[in-house]
Amino acid sequence: MTDERVKRWIREEIRQLSAYHVADPGNMIKLDAMENPYTWPQEMQQLWLTQISKAAINRYPDPAAYKLRQRLETVMQVPQGMSSILGNGSDELIQIICMALSSPGRVVMAPEPTFVMYRMIARFTRMEYQPVPLDDHFELDMPAMRKAIAEHQPAVIFLAYPNNPTGNLFAEADIQTIIELAPGLVVLDEAYHAFAGKTFMFRLGDYDNLLVMRTVSKMGLAGLRLGILSGPRAWINEFDKIRLPYNINVLTQCSAEFALSRDDVLKQQTERICRDRENLKSAMKKVDGIKVYPSAANVILFKVDEKLANTSSAEVFESLKQQGVLIKRFADNSGVLASCLRVTVGKEEENQSFLRALSKALN
Repeated sequence: MTDERVKRWIREEIRQLSAYHVADPGNMIKLDAMENPYTWPQEMQQLWLTQISKAAINRYPDPAAYKLRQRLETVMQVPQGMSSILGNGSDELIQIICMALSSPGRVVMAPEPTFVMYRMIARFTRMEYQPVPLDDHFELDMPAMRKAIAEHQPAVIFLAYPNNPTGNLFAEADIQTIIELAPGLVVLDEAYHAFAGKTFMFRLGDYDNLLVMRTVSKMGLAGLRLGILSGPRAWINEFDKIRLPYNINVLTQCSAEFALSRDDVLKQQTERICRDRENLKSAMKKVDGIKVYPSAANVILFKVDEKLANTSSAEVFESLKQQGVLIKRFADNSGVLASCLRVTVGKEEENQSFLRALSKALN
């Protein structure tokens, strides 16, 4: 009886979905989720504990997180004249955008492979999702993008910059062309901006249809679930109508304000991860049987040459797990991602453990 009632009332497209799966790392070295591996210095942790002990958790938080928003706009260098709203991670901001734009027949567009939540949230909000495949080098296929934009007239185009899961930066000229061609919004998802050294934040205001979205997750604050969406006030005011009140809780506001007041520590960690990324990439290029791709994020994508290595990417993934190292294997291991795996840059000793396990898995 319960199943029949569920079938009657839950939308069919929702029943056909699978819940978002997060792998349980157990006691493994966790290099699968694009996280910053470093904690704060002990002194900073103690100051933070003192700070949050004063948080009024019996009261509702600032509904607009005004002080935190100001701090984030300063740290993220949001241009004057632009406006911002905060979200419970980038996921909520994507959801807000799609809810505001949703109407029968309207299209969400993104090059693929990319961040899976663009597709999922488009489906949740009853928008049509139109992927445009990247080329074999994970670059934008501009003839295909031009054709898709002209044909589907998307309400919003999401561009991850650097791209997730591939880690590469698309050509700036191609992005500018897409912004100019787009009939609706273009959202630059700069979740990995801290590792990239490139941004479109300073281009806000040059285009009336450009928004930039960022998160503090990759800066070492993933547990806070905090994102920021910036752009022309006319867009942000409309999105703010959909944002649920009190969406940024008291402890997140307090903790993020504290962390951002000491962003020199976060920057030092980011610089270290960038150095470790280049060292890890160089070491991986010396490993026979894999192809290593360029990255401007805190991850490295690589492809297993199954003929040369005489093993499959699935077998390499399982071998790494058996050796106590968890990396990312894609649910859709086809198309341009066929035989690809992705490793997050960890601490130096974690990276060395991964390299030893990888060499063993390939031999």
